[in-house]
Amino acid sequence: MFLAINEMKKEKLRYGLVIGVILLISYLIFILSALAAGLSNQNTAAVISWDSQSVVMSKDANGNLAQSLVKKQDLPGDSDKQKNTDLVGLAQGIVKNDKDRQSATYVGTKGQSTIKKQIDITSGRNYSAQNEVVLSNKLEQQGFKLGQKVQMGLSDNEYTVVGFAKNAVYNMAPVVYGSQDNWADIKGVGNQFVGSGLVSQKQLENKNDNLQAYNRQELFNKMPGYSAQNQTFKFMIGFLIVISVVIVAIFLYILTVQKLENLAVLRAQGIPTSYLIKNTLGQTIIMMVAAVVLGATLAALTALGIPASAPILFDSKLMVVTGIALVVTGIVGAIIPMRIIAKIDPVSVIGG
Repeated sequence: MFLAINEMKKEKLRYGLVIGVILLISYLIFILSALAAGLSNQNTAAVISWDSQSVVMSKDANGNLAQSLVKKQDLPGDSDKQKNTDLVGLAQGIVKNDKDRQSATYVGTKGQSTIKKQIDITSGRNYSAQNEVVLSNKLEQQGFKLGQKVQMGLSDNEYTVVGFAKNAVYNMAPVVYGSQDNWADIKGVGNQFVGSGLVSQKQLENKNDNLQAYNRQELFNKMPGYSAQNQTFKFMIGFLIVISVVIVAIFLYILTVQKLENLAVLRAQGIPTSYLIKNTLGQTIIMMVAAVVLGATLAALTALGIPASAPILFDSKLMVVTGIALVVTGIVGAIIPMRIIAKIDPVSVIGG
Protein backbone atom coordinates (compact mmCIF):
# COMPACT_ATOMS: atom_id res chain seq x y z
CA MET A 1 0.00 0.00 0.00
CA PHE A 2 2.98 2.31 0.68
CA LEU A 3 4.10 2.05 -2.95
CA ALA A 4 0.54 2.54 -4.23
CA ILE A 5 -0.05 5.73 -2.23
CA ASN A 6 3.34 7.26 -3.09
CA GLU A 7 2.87 6.50 -6.78
CA MET A 8 -0.54 8.20 -6.75
CA LYS A 9 0.91 11.23 -4.96
CA LYS A 10 3.60 11.55 -7.62
CA GLU A 11 1.15 11.19 -10.53
CA LYS A 12 -1.69 13.31 -9.14
CA LEU A 13 -3.05 14.45 -12.51
CA ARG A 14 -3.04 10.99 -14.09
CA TYR A 15 -4.78 9.27 -11.21
CA GLY A 16 -7.01 12.29 -10.59
CA LEU A 17 -8.41 12.04 -14.12
CA VAL A 18 -9.11 8.33 -13.65
CA ILE A 19 -10.92 9.05 -10.37
CA GLY A 20 -12.83 11.88 -12.08
CA VAL A 21 -14.16 9.62 -14.84
CA ILE A 22 -15.22 6.93 -12.35
CA LEU A 23 -16.76 9.66 -10.15
CA LEU A 24 -19.00 10.82 -13.01
CA ILE A 25 -20.13 7.25 -13.73
CA SER A 26 -20.87 6.59 -10.05
CA TYR A 27 -22.71 9.93 -9.80
CA LEU A 28 -24.88 9.02 -12.78
CA ILE A 29 -25.61 5.59 -11.30
CA PHE A 30 -26.59 7.14 -7.94
CA ILE A 31 -28.91 9.63 -9.66
CA LEU A 32 -30.53 6.92 -11.81
CA SER A 33 -30.94 4.68 -8.76
CA ALA A 34 -32.60 7.53 -6.86
CA LEU A 35 -34.85 8.28 -9.83
CA ALA A 36 -35.83 4.60 -10.11
CA ALA A 37 -36.58 4.46 -6.37
CA GLY A 38 -38.54 7.71 -6.59
CA LEU A 39 -40.70 6.59 -9.50
CA SER A 40 -41.27 3.22 -7.83
CA ASN A 41 -42.33 5.03 -4.66
CA GLN A 42 -44.80 7.11 -6.69
CA ASN A 43 -46.56 3.86 -7.58
CA THR A 44 -46.45 2.08 -4.25
CA ALA A 45 -46.14 4.62 -1.41
CA ALA A 46 -49.80 4.43 -0.33
CA VAL A 47 -49.93 0.62 -0.25
CA ILE A 48 -46.65 0.45 1.67
CA SER A 49 -47.94 3.03 4.18
CA TRP A 50 -50.95 0.80 4.81
CA ASP A 51 -48.55 -2.03 5.68
CA SER A 52 -50.67 -4.24 3.41
CA GLN A 53 -49.54 -7.77 2.65
CA SER A 54 -52.33 -9.02 0.39
CA VAL A 55 -55.32 -7.87 -1.65
CA VAL A 56 -58.44 -9.66 -2.88
CA MET A 57 -60.25 -8.14 -5.87
CA SER A 58 -62.39 -9.13 -8.82
CA LYS A 59 -60.71 -11.52 -11.23
CA ASP A 60 -61.71 -9.40 -14.24
CA ALA A 61 -59.64 -6.47 -12.92
CA ASN A 62 -56.42 -8.35 -13.78
CA GLY A 63 -54.66 -7.13 -10.66
CA ASN A 64 -55.62 -3.45 -11.04
CA LEU A 65 -57.35 -2.57 -7.77
CA ALA A 66 -58.62 0.76 -9.12
CA GLN A 67 -60.51 -1.11 -11.88
CA SER A 68 -61.95 -3.78 -9.59
CA LEU A 69 -65.65 -3.96 -8.75
CA VAL A 70 -66.75 -6.36 -6.03
CA LYS A 71 -70.29 -7.43 -5.12
CA LYS A 72 -71.29 -8.09 -1.52
CA GLN A 73 -72.24 -11.71 -2.22
CA ASP A 74 -68.74 -12.44 -3.53
CA LEU A 75 -67.03 -11.37 -0.32
CA PRO A 76 -66.48 -13.76 2.61
CA GLY A 77 -69.32 -13.54 5.08
CA ASP A 78 -67.00 -12.46 7.91
CA SER A 79 -64.95 -9.99 5.84
CA ASP A 80 -66.09 -7.02 7.96
CA LYS A 81 -64.97 -8.80 11.13
CA GLN A 82 -61.51 -9.92 10.00
CA LYS A 83 -58.81 -8.18 11.98
CA ASN A 84 -56.46 -5.85 10.02
CA THR A 85 -58.56 -6.37 6.88
CA ASP A 86 -60.44 -3.53 5.22
CA LEU A 87 -62.99 -3.22 2.44
CA VAL A 88 -61.77 -0.37 0.25
CA GLY A 89 -63.12 1.47 -2.75
CA LEU A 90 -60.76 3.04 -5.28
CA ALA A 91 -61.85 5.50 -7.96
CA GLN A 92 -59.58 7.31 -10.40
CA GLY A 93 -60.71 10.76 -11.50
CA ILE A 94 -60.21 14.49 -11.19
CA VAL A 95 -60.17 16.33 -7.87
CA LYS A 96 -61.02 19.99 -8.34
CA ASN A 97 -61.83 23.23 -6.59
CA ASP A 98 -62.65 26.66 -8.00
CA LYS A 99 -59.13 27.10 -9.45
CA ASP A 100 -57.24 23.80 -9.51
CA ARG A 101 -57.83 20.45 -11.20
CA GLN A 102 -55.59 17.41 -10.68
CA SER A 103 -55.77 13.70 -11.46
CA ALA A 104 -56.12 11.67 -8.28
CA THR A 105 -57.17 8.32 -6.85
CA TYR A 106 -59.97 8.28 -4.30
CA VAL A 107 -59.51 5.70 -1.53
CA GLY A 108 -62.63 5.11 0.53
CA THR A 109 -62.64 3.14 3.80
CA LYS A 110 -65.24 2.18 6.36
CA GLY A 111 -65.32 3.48 9.94
CA GLN A 112 -62.10 3.27 11.94
CA SER A 113 -60.38 1.06 9.40
CA THR A 114 -56.78 -0.10 9.67
CA ILE A 115 -55.91 1.95 6.59
CA LYS A 116 -57.41 5.10 8.11
CA LYS A 117 -55.30 4.63 11.23
CA GLN A 118 -52.18 4.32 9.06
CA ILE A 119 -52.68 7.67 7.31
CA ASP A 120 -49.71 9.92 8.18
CA ILE A 121 -51.23 13.38 8.63
CA THR A 122 -48.79 16.26 7.96
CA SER A 123 -51.26 19.10 8.57
CA GLY A 124 -54.86 19.37 9.69
CA ARG A 125 -56.56 16.19 10.93
CA ASN A 126 -57.97 12.91 9.70
CA TYR A 127 -61.45 12.77 8.20
CA SER A 128 -64.30 11.85 10.54
CA ALA A 129 -67.46 12.67 8.59
CA GLN A 130 -68.79 11.52 5.23
CA ASN A 131 -68.32 14.95 3.66
CA GLU A 132 -64.65 15.27 4.74
CA VAL A 133 -61.53 14.21 2.87
CA VAL A 134 -57.77 14.09 3.43
CA LEU A 135 -55.58 14.91 0.43
CA SER A 136 -52.06 13.87 -0.46
CA ASN A 137 -49.53 16.58 0.44
CA LYS A 138 -48.62 16.59 -3.26
CA LEU A 139 -51.99 18.22 -3.86
CA GLU A 140 -51.13 20.78 -1.21
CA GLN A 141 -48.07 21.65 -3.30
CA GLN A 142 -50.42 22.08 -6.28
CA GLY A 143 -52.44 24.78 -4.50
CA PHE A 144 -55.13 22.90 -2.54
CA LYS A 145 -55.68 24.22 0.99
CA LEU A 146 -57.29 23.22 4.28
CA GLY A 147 -60.96 24.13 4.55
CA GLN A 148 -61.52 24.21 0.80
CA LYS A 149 -64.50 22.56 -0.84
CA VAL A 150 -63.52 20.08 -3.55
CA GLN A 151 -65.29 17.73 -5.93
CA MET A 152 -64.03 14.32 -6.94
CA GLY A 153 -64.65 12.05 -9.90
CA LEU A 154 -68.21 11.78 -11.20
CA SER A 155 -69.81 13.05 -8.01
CA ASP A 156 -71.49 16.46 -7.84
CA ASN A 157 -71.15 16.55 -4.06
CA GLU A 158 -68.64 18.81 -2.36
CA TYR A 159 -66.18 17.56 0.24
CA THR A 160 -64.26 19.62 2.79
CA VAL A 161 -60.48 19.26 2.93
CA VAL A 162 -59.61 18.66 6.60
CA GLY A 163 -56.05 17.39 6.29
CA PHE A 164 -53.04 16.51 4.19
CA ALA A 165 -51.04 13.28 4.33
CA LYS A 166 -47.61 12.16 3.19
CA ASN A 167 -46.85 8.91 1.33
CA ALA A 168 -50.32 9.23 -0.19
CA VAL A 169 -49.58 8.27 -3.80
CA TYR A 170 -51.00 5.33 -5.74
CA ASN A 171 -49.92 4.38 -9.27
CA MET A 172 -48.35 7.82 -9.89
CA ALA A 173 -51.50 9.69 -8.77
CA PRO A 174 -52.01 11.54 -5.46
CA VAL A 175 -54.53 9.94 -3.13
CA VAL A 176 -57.73 11.44 -1.73
CA TYR A 177 -58.83 9.62 1.44
CA GLY A 178 -62.48 9.64 2.46
CA SER A 179 -65.50 7.61 3.47
CA GLN A 180 -66.36 4.38 1.67
CA ASP A 181 -69.95 5.68 1.50
CA ASN A 182 -68.84 8.19 -1.15
CA TRP A 183 -67.09 5.66 -3.37
CA ALA A 184 -70.01 4.49 -5.57
CA ASP A 185 -71.05 8.08 -6.26
CA ILE A 186 -67.50 9.20 -7.10
CA LYS A 187 -66.85 6.18 -9.32
CA GLY A 188 -70.28 6.32 -10.92
CA VAL A 189 -71.29 2.71 -10.31
CA GLY A 190 -74.51 1.18 -9.10
CA ASN A 191 -75.38 0.03 -5.62
CA GLN A 192 -74.78 -3.60 -6.57
CA PHE A 193 -71.06 -3.04 -5.98
CA VAL A 194 -69.72 -2.50 -2.44
CA GLY A 195 -66.08 -1.70 -3.16
CA SER A 196 -62.91 -2.49 -5.06
CA GLY A 197 -61.64 -5.25 -2.82
CA LEU A 198 -60.23 -6.36 0.50
CA VAL A 199 -56.86 -5.03 1.67
CA SER A 200 -55.21 -6.86 4.56
CA GLN A 201 -52.08 -6.74 6.69
CA LYS A 202 -52.05 -10.55 6.56
CA GLN A 203 -52.11 -13.11 3.77
CA LEU A 204 -55.71 -13.58 2.63
CA GLU A 205 -57.05 -16.77 1.06
CA ASN A 206 -59.63 -16.59 -1.69
CA LYS A 207 -62.34 -19.24 -2.10
CA ASN A 208 -64.54 -17.43 -4.61
CA ASP A 209 -64.19 -18.03 -8.34
CA ASN A 210 -65.08 -14.41 -9.12
CA LEU A 211 -62.23 -13.04 -7.01
CA GLN A 212 -58.45 -13.21 -7.15
CA ALA A 213 -55.94 -12.86 -4.31
CA TYR A 214 -52.57 -11.10 -4.77
CA ASN A 215 -49.68 -10.54 -2.41
CA ARG A 216 -48.19 -7.07 -2.22
CA GLN A 217 -45.44 -7.60 -4.80
CA GLU A 218 -47.90 -9.17 -7.25
CA LEU A 219 -50.16 -6.14 -6.81
CA PHE A 220 -47.23 -3.84 -7.59
CA ASN A 221 -46.24 -5.85 -10.66
CA LYS A 222 -49.79 -5.60 -11.99
CA MET A 223 -49.83 -1.81 -11.77
CA PRO A 224 -49.77 -0.27 -15.29
CA GLY A 225 -46.21 0.59 -16.27
CA TYR A 226 -44.63 -0.44 -12.95
CA SER A 227 -42.71 -3.52 -14.11
CA ALA A 228 -41.64 -2.00 -17.44
CA GLN A 229 -40.38 1.12 -15.68
CA ASN A 230 -38.39 -0.85 -13.09
CA GLN A 231 -36.90 -3.18 -15.70
CA THR A 232 -35.81 -0.20 -17.81
CA PHE A 233 -33.91 1.38 -14.93
CA LYS A 234 -32.38 -1.94 -13.90
CA PHE A 235 -31.01 -2.43 -17.42
CA MET A 236 -29.70 1.14 -17.52
CA ILE A 237 -27.93 0.79 -14.17
CA GLY A 238 -26.64 -2.67 -15.14
CA PHE A 239 -25.17 -1.36 -18.40
CA LEU A 240 -23.51 1.52 -16.56
CA ILE A 241 -21.92 -0.87 -14.07
CA VAL A 242 -20.62 -3.02 -16.95
CA ILE A 243 -19.26 0.12 -18.62
CA SER A 244 -17.54 1.09 -15.36
CA VAL A 245 -15.81 -2.32 -15.27
CA VAL A 246 -14.55 -1.85 -18.83
CA ILE A 247 -13.35 1.71 -18.16
CA VAL A 248 -11.50 0.71 -14.99
CA ALA A 249 -9.89 -2.24 -16.79
CA ILE A 250 -8.78 0.01 -19.70
CA PHE A 251 -7.32 2.71 -17.45
CA LEU A 252 -5.48 0.21 -15.24
CA TYR A 253 -4.20 -1.64 -18.31
CA ILE A 254 -2.79 1.59 -19.76
CA LEU A 255 -1.23 2.58 -16.43
CA THR A 256 0.30 -0.88 -16.06
CA VAL A 257 1.75 -0.87 -19.59
CA GLN A 258 3.20 2.61 -19.06
CA LYS A 259 5.11 1.52 -15.97
CA LEU A 260 5.98 -1.98 -17.20
CA GLU A 261 9.72 -1.25 -17.22
CA ASN A 262 9.59 0.08 -13.65
CA LEU A 263 7.74 -3.03 -12.55
CA ALA A 264 10.32 -5.22 -14.34
CA VAL A 265 13.15 -3.45 -12.48
CA LEU A 266 11.38 -4.02 -9.19
CA ARG A 267 10.97 -7.70 -10.06
CA ALA A 268 14.69 -7.92 -10.94
CA GLN A 269 15.51 -6.42 -7.54
CA GLY A 270 13.66 -9.27 -5.88
CA ILE A 271 10.33 -7.58 -5.12
CA PRO A 272 7.75 -10.41 -5.01
CA THR A 273 5.06 -10.53 -7.68
CA SER A 274 2.44 -10.75 -4.94
CA TYR A 275 3.58 -7.37 -3.59
CA LEU A 276 3.21 -5.71 -6.99
CA ILE A 277 -0.23 -7.29 -7.48
CA LYS A 278 -1.31 -6.05 -4.06
CA ASN A 279 -0.02 -2.61 -5.03
CA THR A 280 -2.28 -2.55 -8.12
CA LEU A 281 -5.20 -3.89 -6.12
CA GLY A 282 -4.60 -1.24 -3.46
CA GLN A 283 -4.56 1.54 -6.08
CA THR A 284 -7.80 0.21 -7.54
CA ILE A 285 -9.55 0.15 -4.15
CA ILE A 286 -8.32 3.65 -3.29
CA MET A 287 -9.49 5.07 -6.63
CA MET A 288 -12.87 3.32 -6.53
CA VAL A 289 -13.61 4.23 -2.90
CA ALA A 290 -12.57 7.86 -3.49
CA ALA A 291 -14.66 8.10 -6.68
CA VAL A 292 -17.72 6.44 -5.12
CA VAL A 293 -17.59 8.60 -1.96
CA LEU A 294 -17.22 11.77 -4.02
CA GLY A 295 -19.99 10.60 -6.39
CA ALA A 296 -22.33 9.89 -3.46
CA THR A 297 -21.50 13.28 -1.91
CA LEU A 298 -22.21 15.04 -5.21
CA ALA A 299 -25.50 13.13 -5.53
CA ALA A 300 -26.46 14.13 -1.96
CA LEU A 301 -25.70 17.78 -2.74
CA THR A 302 -27.77 17.48 -5.91
CA ALA A 303 -30.69 16.25 -3.79
CA LEU A 304 -30.69 19.57 -1.90
CA GLY A 305 -31.41 21.45 -5.12
CA ILE A 306 -34.07 19.13 -6.50
CA PRO A 307 -37.65 20.43 -6.07
CA ALA A 308 -39.97 18.42 -3.83
CA SER A 309 -42.25 17.73 -6.78
CA ALA A 310 -39.54 15.75 -8.60
CA PRO A 311 -40.04 11.95 -8.35
CA ILE A 312 -36.60 11.16 -6.93
CA LEU A 313 -35.79 9.33 -3.70
CA PHE A 314 -32.32 8.95 -2.19
CA ASP A 315 -32.35 5.76 -0.14
CA SER A 316 -29.26 5.44 2.08
CA LYS A 317 -29.34 1.62 1.99
CA LEU A 318 -29.65 1.59 -1.79
CA MET A 319 -26.75 4.04 -2.12
CA VAL A 320 -24.54 1.91 0.15
CA VAL A 321 -25.33 -1.25 -1.83
CA THR A 322 -24.73 0.57 -5.12
CA GLY A 323 -21.44 1.98 -3.83
CA ILE A 324 -20.22 -1.45 -2.71
CA ALA A 325 -21.21 -2.91 -6.10
CA LEU A 326 -19.17 -0.23 -7.87
CA VAL A 327 -16.08 -0.91 -5.74
CA VAL A 328 -16.42 -4.64 -6.41
CA THR A 329 -16.72 -4.04 -10.16
CA GLY A 330 -13.58 -1.93 -9.99
CA ILE A 331 -11.72 -4.80 -8.38
CA VAL A 332 -13.00 -7.09 -11.14
CA GLY A 333 -11.68 -4.61 -13.69
CA ALA A 334 -8.22 -4.85 -12.09
CA ILE A 335 -7.91 -8.57 -12.93
CA ILE A 336 -6.39 -8.03 -16.41
CA PRO A 337 -3.62 -5.63 -15.20
CA MET A 338 -2.84 -7.97 -12.32
CA ARG A 339 -2.47 -10.88 -14.76
CA ILE A 340 -0.02 -8.79 -16.81
CA ILE A 341 2.03 -8.07 -13.68
CA ALA A 342 2.03 -11.76 -12.74
CA LYS A 343 3.54 -12.64 -16.15
CA ILE A 344 6.26 -9.99 -16.23
CA ASP A 345 9.65 -11.33 -17.40
CA PRO A 346 12.30 -8.82 -16.22
CA VAL A 347 14.88 -10.06 -18.74
CA SER A 348 12.66 -9.62 -21.81
CA VAL A 349 11.23 -6.28 -20.69
CA ILE A 350 14.51 -4.65 -19.66
CA GLY A 351 16.52 -6.33 -22.43
CA GLY A 352 14.00 -5.30 -25.09
